[in-house]
Amino acid sequence: MNLKGKQKRFLRAQAHHLSPIFSVGKNGLNQTWLAQLDGALQKRELIKINLQQSADETVEEVQAYIEGNSPIQVVQTIGRVLVLFQPASEEKYQDLSLQVEKLA
Repeated sequence: MNLKGKQKRFLRAQAHHLSPIFSVGKNGLNQTWLAQLDGALQKRELIKINLQQSADETVEEVQAYIEGNSPIQVVQTIGRVLVLFQPASEEKYQDLSLQVEKLA
């Protein structure tokens, strides 16, 4: 699902009150970290992550890695914080994704 402008605006508004629950640090990017992101997104659909000061990667590198190796979409980047969205596969967790589809 490619997000359109209206859908991204909606998701940014929903993410405003969220705190980052994952971070990228010295260990960098790997498949295990990506699998943890996927697991969190299957339950929440929308999360924030941040880059620690000790991270060797840039925000652009993290965004490219996430979007290149998973179906997760980066909705927004603010400084060292990324907002991520992925529709949940289980119906009971599909709250935001149903609202996003209506905006299409």
